[in-house]
Amino acid sequence: MFTLLMSKLYLYPACELINLRDCPMKFEAVTIKDIAKALGLSTSTVSRALRDSYEISPETKKLVLEYAEKINYHPNPIALSLRERRSRSIGVIVAEIANSFFSQAIDGIESIAYKNGYNVIISQSRESFEREQIHLNYLTSRSIDGLIVSVASETKDFRNFKDLHDKGMPIVFFDRVVTDIDTHKVTVDNYQGAYNATRHLIEKGFKQIAAIANSEVLSISRERVAGYKAALADQGIKEKDSFIRHCAHGGLILSEVEEAVSGLLEQKTKPDAILALSDKITTGCFRILKSREIAVPDEIGLIGFSNSDLTELIGPPLSIIKQPAFEMGEIATGLLLQLIESKRPVTEFETKTLAPQLILRESSVNKKDRPVIIR
Repeated sequence: MFTLLMSKLYLYPACELINLRDCPMKFEAVTIKDIAKALGLSTSTVSRALRDSYEISPETKKLVLEYAEKINYHPNPIALSLRERRSRSIGVIVAEIANSFFSQAIDGIESIAYKNGYNVIISQSRESFEREQIHLNYLTSRSIDGLIVSVASETKDFRNFKDLHDKGMPIVFFDRVVTDIDTHKVTVDNYQGAYNATRHLIEKGFKQIAAIANSEVLSISRERVAGYKAALADQGIKEKDSFIRHCAHGGLILSEVEEAVSGLLEQKTKPDAILALSDKITTGCFRILKSREIAVPDEIGLIGFSNSDLTELIGPPLSIIKQPAFEMGEIATGLLLQLIESKRPVTEFETKTLAPQLILRESSVNKKDRPVIIR
């Protein structure tokens, strides 16, 4: 098959001879008009033939279809969306594509979208409210059929999402959800994940446990901090406000994590373990402790939320709370497609809450609790 590329040669007054490689080239997609002109047919005849209309003879259909295949013709998706009022495209907004959790979730989103004939347009907010709004406006102006969103840590005003939802735009939130908007949501049990991790640290002999979380406005931060506090209370350990720190950009800016860790280490009573409540904060904490030559876990234990496979390869291997990111992406997309393809307005919504996995490694085991190996 060949793709028909049409180029235009622009001549500049200062040039007598122009190398073709230096000329600007403009791609022009093949249209029904091009096929009609090449075959000596009317555009309406070509259009009907491509739609397999009964009004067109089998011979003409064969001629048109074979030529369309030869030149690699594809229908204009914008024209199709105008006619069908659907673009078969969904928009996705996440904080950071490079984040292992979001990259795995996107993989799950695309797997379901692809199976159902939908394209996926991905944008990253980089935890910025302004960038999130720019991407939101761009995606909705492209006639997408629906949105999957994990909100930015800077976002405190959700009116744009609510306005779109009220106007009928199908939206599904995952991970960082907007509780005030009545739509499908996909989350992990953040409370239980943080509770189990804190309980594990206590059982391994750590008593002065600090927590570093994402922005306070995010649902995941509130739920994870609540789980941390509950585990301390259940074990009779009094929580300390000074042991709870927040990073406005969730560790995306390393200096925020460094400030949080420094604030903990400067206290009279220093923590003997840190619970890191997001992916970037977890790896950021480990990097800062290593740079300060603070031994993990001998001086400070560490456990945190992460989906990175690299956490088991570093020294010491990191204990993590792992989220089923791929499955969350799959479920969110399935729920969105239900909204998009429903023949009548959907008024009942559900929140899917999946269980996290606690993976225990060397970073959260107190020195005195480690087995003695005699060689």
